Parts: sequence; structure tokens; C-alpha cells
Amino acid sequence: MDSIDLFKDAFTRVAEELPRQLDGLPADSLLRRAHTTGNPIAWLVWHIGRCEDAQMAALDDRTEVWDTGWRERFDLPYGPHDGGYGQSQKEVDRFTVADPGLLLGYYAAVHEQTLDVLEAERGKSLDRIVDATWDPPVTAGVRIVSVINDITQHLGQIAYLHGLPSVRSNVPAPGWRQP
Repeated sequence: MDSIDLFKDAFTRVAEELPRQLDGLPADSLLRRAHTTGNPIAWLVWHIGRCEDAQMAALDDRTEVWDTGWRERFDLPYGPHDGGYGQSQKEVDRFTVADPGLLLGYYAAVHEQTLDVLEAERGKSLDRIVDATWDPPVTAGVRIVSVINDITQHLGQIAYLHGLPSVRSNVPAPGWRQP
């Protein structure tokens, strides 16, 4: 197995697991939190997509999937390039998308483009610098591993939240409030 095939496998595992994590959750559970702060499942799914979309599209100078009509479909009260990085709790509170079909549809489109980007990476040097603003500069390979690391951590957060009785039921968690 070469590195591109390994990367494809890692991203595909996320794409296969996300629908399982949303399966059976009522829409209101997608916006519930474990506590008064923190990110709800729906926001985490959106953020996974935005993270992967922005970072992977940039590797191959592609248009982000977000900019092909998805931003308008989500109709979020955020800037056009926002993806959740550095958002305040008040900004997260304004996230209201609870449609699993929309969330998973966006991620499926992102995943499809990610696989295309990875295929385009085949034969290119993964050691090439893609962001010189960091010290040390970020290579293509490090960028891909960073994205995988970020999205798998968030997938783990989703799995944790999915299993909490306060998220799966109508019983509010201590300190929970409606967004």
C-alpha cells in the first residue's frame, strides 16, 4: 500500500462512520450539547466537512465544495469562508442546521473531492511546501495527516456525544440550554 492509498483509506473510514453516528438520532439531538458549552453533533459534522474541504481543495488549487452551492443551502449566519476555527460560543450557538441529509450530503461531496485530490497527489512530492507561513513550513504530506488527525478527533467527539443519554433522549444534561 502506498501513502496515497493509505490516506484514501483513512478519509474513507470517516466517510463510512459519519452516517452511522447520525443514524437514529432525532433532529433535536443533533443540536444538543453535553453541557452549556461545547459543540453539538451537527456543528461537528459541518466542521469536519469544512476542515477537510478547505484544506484538501487548497492542495490542488480547487474550488471548495462549500462554494458550489452548499454555503447557500446551509444558510448559516457566518462569513463565506468560516469553518468553525476560533468560533466563539455565541457563534456556535447560532448554528441551527439539524438536517442529517444536508450534513451528510455535504460531507459526501467533500469526500468525493478529497479522493480526487488525493489521486491528483499521486506522483507529486508529499515533501513539497504548501504553507510557508509556519515554522517549520508545512508540507503536503503533513497537511494531509493534519486534516486526518483533526477530523478523526472530531469524529470521536461525535461518537462520545452520540452515546450520552442526555443527547440521545429528551432529558437535558445538567446546565444544558436550547441553542
